[in-house]
Amino acid sequence: MFADDHEDTRSLVQDIFQASGYEVLAVPDGTAVMRSVAEREPDLLVLDLNMPGLSGLEVCRRIKSNPFTAHVPVLMLTAQGEIEVKVEGFEAGADDYLAKPFDPRELRARASALLRLVRRETDRNPTTGLPGGRAIEEELERRVATGRPFVVCYVDLDHFKAFADTFGFPQADHVIRDTGIAIRAAVEAHGRPGDFVGHIGGDDFLVVTDAEHAQSIARAAREGFRAVVAGVVGAEAVERGTFAGLDREGIERDFPIACLSVMVLEVDPSRWVSPTHLGAHAAELKRRAKRHGAGTILVGAV
Repeated sequence: MFADDHEDTRSLVQDIFQASGYEVLAVPDGTAVMRSVAEREPDLLVLDLNMPGLSGLEVCRRIKSNPFTAHVPVLMLTAQGEIEVKVEGFEAGADDYLAKPFDPRELRARASALLRLVRRETDRNPTTGLPGGRAIEEELERRVATGRPFVVCYVDLDHFKAFADTFGFPQADHVIRDTGIAIRAAVEAHGRPGDFVGHIGGDDFLVVTDAEHAQSIARAAREGFRAVVAGVVGAEAVERGTFAGLDREGIERDFPIACLSVMVLEVDPSRWVSPTHLGAHAAELKRRAKRHGAGTILVGAV
């Protein structure tokens, strides 16, 4: 999907991609992007930075904050070449940047590279070995097809960035791996045969179960994660709720301990729209959970 408020640019980019065999939907603004994504998830988003209404940056933030669209690669196009603008785009979640005017060959090459990357990553997460994007969507569709209500537990780690910055990528990677193990153990102990555990990406996980078992799984996963963190920072730090580390200026201070929050979404198949729609509800519940504090379990319905 491509979004730009200039008709000539939309026609040009559409021609470039169609000539390479891609199916392209070109829309004039960010609002149209969000509406179209809700109806059909794209394989790639190419966004102009400056558009009326929702800017490309705001669209990117919304796409990346939704756990079920966060894996969609975003390529930003802009006439602004300043480094500050690019940094802002990457902080919003953009995967790549291309300045206007661009060479059609470079646009095709960057788009192809992003599509190859997402295809490699969505089948099974390399850190945890848990099923990823496509497998998660197939499981949700299978559950909906049964016509029976089910529950999706969206698992998120609070304060994990400070932890990762302090202890480094290898240690953070081990914690993510062990978090997957802890969640699987919680499902095995408190769930039922046929329950599903997936790794959306980063520090986001998902469990598909039923209403009877969901909260027991959530509590067990939360306690399992506490044990994982205690193995790194020590049990006393976990009890205290903080650990000592260096901030970006190299000054030692206390950081909050990473905690596991769970958003429990009860799904009525008769009201099902799409994984993207479910993800939007999960993102809103996640925002509410942040207001309640780290380590929260919140329940909602779709």
